[in-house]
Amino acid sequence: MDHFHRIDGRLHAEQVPLADIGRAAGTPCYVYSRATLERHWRAFDAAFGNHPHRICYAVKANGNLAVLNVLARLGSGFDIVSGGELRRVLAAGGAADKTIFSGVGKQDWEIREALAAGIACFNIESEDELHRISAAAAKARKVAAVSVRLNPDVDANTHPYISTGLRENKFGLAESRAFAVYKRARADANLRISGVACHIGSQLTDLAPYRDALARTLEFARRLEAAGIGIDHLDFGGGLGVRYHAETPPTPAEYVGMILRMLAAHERRLPVTIEPGRAIAANAGVLLTRVIALKRGAGDTDFCIVDAGMNDLIRPALYQARQDIVEVAPPASADGTDAAAATAVREYDVVGPVCESADCLGTARRLSVRESDLLAVRTAGAYGAVMASNYNARRRPAEVMVDGDAFYVVCKRETLGALYRGESMLPADDDAADESDAADDVEVNRA
Repeated sequence: MDHFHRIDGRLHAEQVPLADIGRAAGTPCYVYSRATLERHWRAFDAAFGNHPHRICYAVKANGNLAVLNVLARLGSGFDIVSGGELRRVLAAGGAADKTIFSGVGKQDWEIREALAAGIACFNIESEDELHRISAAAAKARKVAAVSVRLNPDVDANTHPYISTGLRENKFGLAESRAFAVYKRARADANLRISGVACHIGSQLTDLAPYRDALARTLEFARRLEAAGIGIDHLDFGGGLGVRYHAETPPTPAEYVGMILRMLAAHERRLPVTIEPGRAIAANAGVLLTRVIALKRGAGDTDFCIVDAGMNDLIRPALYQARQDIVEVAPPASADGTDAAAATAVREYDVVGPVCESADCLGTARRLSVRESDLLAVRTAGAYGAVMASNYNARRRPAEVMVDGDAFYVVCKRETLGALYRGESMLPADDDAADESDAADDVEVNRA
């Protein structure tokens, strides 16, 4: 459930008309609902009941400071994959000691910053990483808490770009290698073994792969305990899917219930960490965009050209994803006689201004629109603004948070000058020019 709904036919975010946001903030812009974010996080939290657990929101899904702060106020932990995400969590009021550091390519400076901040745990994904974390901890005179990410070789039945649990994926370690890493960690005074981790992919809409992966992870945990290697928690990642169009993913209660039932057979009441991102943020946001023009194609396809492009929302181009696109104003009736819309329903490909044929937000969409009308791309709160770029020298969109009957611009639209701030040109092509004249503008390097 989300808090985007129609009042008198007009689409609202909570109690605010999206048309008002479009006028005030301009388009394209992302609009988030605080009530929806809170509802979704609490759904996971409540599903665990009194079982010891931690909900660590996956920052990669949407790292806007306002989004992170809303969740931090609820007591959320965070799952990060970079030093930049750590900085965002801390700036938003998140607790370092509730933060898990995942990812296959942790750089030394990121490890140092995470140790200095006092994060809860590193999820280790390679032997090399174990050694580098140990060395950094020794130098900082700290003991680093670590879990090893197990790769269970389970097919998540999702898009190959977001599948992470197969042996050919770059993530985690196979059981034999993971076990060896645990033995090395046990003998290392700079490390403290904390848990065992597993994450098999994103946008999962079936519990079967989860059950398979969890069974293998629990069996691995038993093997560790039999070898005298104790763990204090199970990290089962995230990846629960959402409804973009016609999907029917499990609810948080069904997902957590499956975990708890399987844990019941385990000898210990193991605390659980999960790391949902999409399932909290996706349906808490829409991308608001305005129609630039309606264009008849040379063939059977008509185009609805909007001011949002693949640089603003890359999921349709990158993952061939389908997201619902709806009119913000009341749509026309089936026969096209609705006076409010004054135009017939037609089938369009909704495309943006970017110079790529892949710049299509949705194909074959039945819409009643005119030039300058507003459209909303639904389920855009995750992997939307966070993946936006400046391709075609386009400014990244503004972001807005709605809270009841008020809304706040929580990320301003970039200025045109910001598109090339930090860049510089070469010195003038004048042999007599003093290189020192350019020293303030250009970093000069010599072979």
